[in-house]
Amino acid sequence: MPGLIGKKVGMTSVFDENGNNIPCTVLEVGPCTVTQIKTVETDGYNAVQLAFDEKSEKNSTKAMIGHFKKANTTPKRKVIELKGFVKHWKPGDIITVDYFHDDVWLDVKAETKGKGFQGVVKRYGFRGVNDATHGQHNRNRAPGSLGASSYPSRVFKGMRMAGRTGGKNIKTLNLRVVKIIPEQNILMLKGSVPGSKGSYVIIEK
Repeated sequence: MPGLIGKKVGMTSVFDENGNNIPCTVLEVGPCTVTQIKTVETDGYNAVQLAFDEKSEKNSTKAMIGHFKKANTTPKRKVIELKGFVKHWKPGDIITVDYFHDDVWLDVKAETKGKGFQGVVKRYGFRGVNDATHGQHNRNRAPGSLGASSYPSRVFKGMRMAGRTGGKNIKTLNLRVVKIIPEQNILMLKGSVPGSKGSYVIIEK
């Protein structure tokens, strides 16, 4: 399996054997249930469908309840497909955080925090105008000139301007595994992970 589903719990710090204070992100990883195996013969491609985080039947559709019953499991909140698996899995198999016990470096995919519509100072780190002299009073956080005049009479694509910020799917590479607590399904990685507390993440080998 190339990865598992988890949930971001928050951040903390731990001390290593040399007394160094290491900032860590705490993730609740699994247990993930294999709910479907897709093959070239039946679906046109090979993939494993994983589900994570319990959900009540009252809040689930009949179609999803029936789908999960085929795998002899209860309804789940998060369902993803992963390609590139090696081992032969079957519906109903449960994969825990112990799956990463031999790994030292992992990648994490998640959606970043959404910040809404923001100006160029917050979105791109523009300096702004600090010396408010010569009569100007409301241009401190303005973007400035946007392009040429008579030719080409348009703003070039890619111009850094105000707009919606955050809320994008990104992957953070090469995060070191600091500690695994299998009894509590806890995985601790050095550094920061995208997303807010309680958001779903995908941890990849």
